[in-house]
Amino acid sequence: MNKRPMYLGHVNIFVRNVEKSKAWYEDLLGLHCYEYRPGWAAFLSADTEQSHEVAVMLMGEDAPLQQHRQVGLNHMAWRVASLDDLKDFYSRIKAQGQPIEHIADHGISLGIYMRDPDGNGVEVYYEMPRTEWPVDYHVFS
Repeated sequence: MNKRPMYLGHVNIFVRNVEKSKAWYEDLLGLHCYEYRPGWAAFLSADTEQSHEVAVMLMGEDAPLQQHRQVGLNHMAWRVASLDDLKDFYSRIKAQGQPIEHIADHGISLGIYMRDPDGNGVEVYYEMPRTEWPVDYHVFS
C-alpha cells in the first residue's frame, strides 16, 4: 500500500497577539476568517471551501520571537492565479506600508517575501505554467 497525503491542509503558527495577526492576514492577504476565538486563535483561509489553511494561535505578548536563521519554518507561500494578481498584491503591500524582505525570480515562479507581525515568513507568488519552466528541469539547483 503506497498511500501518500493529498496535499498540505494547513499551517499552525504561534503568535504574540492573535487579534493583530488575524487583522494582518485578513487585511493584507485578504484571507477569510472561518472561526475566531478571541484571546486564543483564528482560523483563516484563502479558499472559503476550506475550514482553514493557516491557524494563528496565541502564545502571549512575552513569547520570544524567532531568531534570524533559526531552525524551523522558513515561510509559508500563498499562490496567486496570474502575474497581474501578483502585481495587484505588490501594489497592496506597498500601499499598506508593509516592508518587503525581497522579491525573487526562481525561474519557475516569482515571489514577494515579507514577515507577518510576529516575524513569520510569508511569500505571495505566481508560478509560471509548466511549459515555461527551464528546459533542464533542475529548477532548484
